[in-house]
Amino acid sequence: MKMTHTRLLVSNYKDCFIFYRDIMGFTVVWGDENGIYADFDVYGHLLALFGKVPMAEAIGAESPKLKSEQQDDVCLIFAVEDVDGTYDSLKQKGVIPINKPHDRKEWGIRCFHFRDPAENLIEINKEIGMSG
Repeated sequence: MKMTHTRLLVSNYKDCFIFYRDIMGFTVVWGDENGIYADFDVYGHLLALFGKVPMAEAIGAESPKLKSEQQDDVCLIFAVEDVDGTYDSLKQKGVIPINKPHDRKEWGIRCFHFRDPAENLIEINKEIGMSG
């Protein structure tokens, strides 16, 4: 069994498509902003977007369920060479960070967090080594 994609199911497909193409800078390999499905090449991994309604229809569900006010279920994690530079660049593109770049020595990373237009949690990080 081989994992091929991470597919985000979104209710605001066009906003998310533009975000991942223009803000995150990922290459579109399938689909466009006016569709319901797209694949992005994220340095060898495929990140897919699909509308919640068409996915619900595909599995025979009545309708997409509303997100609850619970803790996040998923966090997309992207490694970079320069956490602080990426933070500054994304802020200039309109991303609203949840926190500023900080060291998480117990995790062995420097990181910061923000959300995409569908409220999916995203972490940008770089390994710094574990504290001992």
